[in-house]
Amino acid sequence: MGYLPQEPKLDDDKTVRENVMEGVAGKKAILDRYNELAMNYSDETAEEMAQLQDQIDAQDLWDLDAQIDVSMEALRCPPDDAMPETLSGGEARRVALCKLLLEAPDMLLLDEPTNHLDAETIAWLQNHLIDYKGTILVVTHDRYFLDDITGWILELDRGRGLPYEGNYSAWLEQKAKRLSQEAREDKSKQKTLERELEWMRQGAKARQAKSKARITAYNDLAGQSEREKLSRAQIIIPNGQRLGAKVIEVENLQKAMGDKLLVEDLSFSLPPGGIVGVIGPNGAGKTTLFKMLTGQEQPDGGSVEYGDTVDLAYVDQSRDALDANATVWEEISGGGEVIDLGDAQMNSRAYCSAFNFKGGDQQKKVGQLSGGERNRVHMAKLLRSGGNVLLLDEPTNDLDVETLRALEDALAEFAGCAVIISHDRFFLDRLCTHILAFEGEAHVEWFEGNFEDYEEDKKRRLGVDSLEPKRVKFKKFAR
Repeated sequence: MGYLPQEPKLDDDKTVRENVMEGVAGKKAILDRYNELAMNYSDETAEEMAQLQDQIDAQDLWDLDAQIDVSMEALRCPPDDAMPETLSGGEARRVALCKLLLEAPDMLLLDEPTNHLDAETIAWLQNHLIDYKGTILVVTHDRYFLDDITGWILELDRGRGLPYEGNYSAWLEQKAKRLSQEAREDKSKQKTLERELEWMRQGAKARQAKSKARITAYNDLAGQSEREKLSRAQIIIPNGQRLGAKVIEVENLQKAMGDKLLVEDLSFSLPPGGIVGVIGPNGAGKTTLFKMLTGQEQPDGGSVEYGDTVDLAYVDQSRDALDANATVWEEISGGGEVIDLGDAQMNSRAYCSAFNFKGGDQQKKVGQLSGGERNRVHMAKLLRSGGNVLLLDEPTNDLDVETLRALEDALAEFAGCAVIISHDRFFLDRLCTHILAFEGEAHVEWFEGNFEDYEEDKKRRLGVDSLEPKRVKFKKFAR
């Protein structure tokens, strides 16, 4: 049995590649012994050689080095000679996951394996696990991942474990039926499940039409009041002022960090009502782009211009500004019984509950929260302030499915624009009208459509191999 925890430990005395090689130590020993006998062939060792060859054939070990290279490239592992002390938490997880997959135990226990992986790498991992010969038990909030690889779902609900046979779509259908039979359940949750199930059943063309319809329906969204939304949504993002024709216009943007060119000659114009998904490998420059959009970083070339009506709201990845000694309710509400959301008001405890802080959870100290819980507090606190253009840096990280679903519904109803860094393919497909993709060597592609449309376009432009994840490559910056 092999286990991937959320914070795996590597051997600090070994390089990245040496850590990965630990996972194939037994397999390499078989190959090394076979090669040793082949170099010194004799009749006495012929039977042992035959047995070793059978093992090599059965485990497909002839190209073991190539398998290691492919896995390390696909999981975008750090350089082979890097030491663990220099790695981020996400990089260490990718190394540990690579080691575990190459080890290939009979049973895999994976705790949030898609965390810190980009969309292309998640797709590669998903396909790898579909073909995996052993048993897999996985904790994940990635809905496409769940839909494509699982045969059973175990839902943990109020201290009970509820098993469902089937994938995520089957679970949605069975869960919606169960909620309809439980009169005490919140009707809004049932409606939210039904909306997601309807979306899952739609074909690609219908999904594409729905994302495009958001742009044309902007004026209708802007005309809705928060009171209307409050009657049917769990999370409310208050509207800012109505946007004019000009929102964000980027012209010939260029940015380098040291001698690495991150962005070269990027131009795009964001229309009112647009929701942009920003995708690409970790470290490619996505957060740096956000810092340029907010003025925290200056570009090396080109310009960023905002329309006169734009009121920017930025939710970054930092959770450090939260008061560790405050309770969840105090931190989100400021101690008030009522929260203003545009032209509507909401009970502050109900608002906290919308972010999945229910009952006694609202009295927890912020300093005792997990990373996912801190993310929810941070988002609840910042989203209530409103704005008509949202910049959200990895808002889906560590969120449970229920909160993800509620956030998606809130963004779909939001009368404004959003630019969102995310690796959640379901989220990107369901919401996005445009994609900004960091494709490597400083090229950032601006594409009209959702993530599924973008992948089809990339395959057409660059070939099928372009969808295979590879380590990040940077252009040299010439000053």
